[in-house]
Amino acid sequence: MSSQLCCCLQARHAFRMRSWISVLFTFAFTALLVVVGASAHAQFGAPSPGTVIHDPSALKPPAGARVAIVEFADLECPACARYNRLFKEAAAKYKIPWVHHDFLIPGHVWSTDAAVNVRWFNTKSKALGDEYRDQVFASQTSIYNLDELRQFTEKFAQSHGIALPFAIDPQGKLAAEVKADNDLGLRTGITSTPTVFIVTANSKGAPYREVLLPFYQLYSVIDQAFADTASAKPAPVKPPVKKPVAPPAKTPASN
Repeated sequence: MSSQLCCCLQARHAFRMRSWISVLFTFAFTALLVVVGASAHAQFGAPSPGTVIHDPSALKPPAGARVAIVEFADLECPACARYNRLFKEAAAKYKIPWVHHDFLIPGHVWSTDAAVNVRWFNTKSKALGDEYRDQVFASQTSIYNLDELRQFTEKFAQSHGIALPFAIDPQGKLAAEVKADNDLGLRTGITSTPTVFIVTANSKGAPYREVLLPFYQLYSVIDQAFADTASAKPAPVKPPVKKPVAPPAKTPASN
């Protein structure tokens, strides 16, 4: 009887061990799936560790400024729209230039035309071009295609008493400027939007720094840029080129 009881206890113990091993194996396998899923999500969802800069020539403040915001953006990019107000407020708070560069995302159907429109309004005034850009970002979710963009642009022009021509860029000059901006981004090393830098002139620290998490880093990076340039001179302003003055025309001598 005791041997039967012993065998029964041993069998029960072996069963429990197999059950625990099965549970542990299931748990380990599930954990592995979670880790693999998390790493896959991180691959495609986490912010970039930083842009690899090939040509830093664009990462300088305008003449006369110590610190500036330099942004590469696409007008159809949702993240660009989300950050636009933050950059605008920071530029106003610190009284620093905010330099816009167009970097076009393949597959966006109307961002190129919108960038051309910004430049057309810039020919009227820089403030008007900036306002149009801000309003495109604010209304981005309601602009589905080129027809919607055209209607939006016509309403914007009418609200400012401006007649919008049938062909905004008949010779393609503004489109060439947008392409040149995009090419500048490619030479710099830009691969996505928005890509934002705080740039400095004559800094004792880094000449530029990318802001990967604008809502958390923007103001602290600007503060550091001002600290690093406290004793520095701003970027020099080039003197205007003086045009030669033509000598006065000689009048014929009178007899």
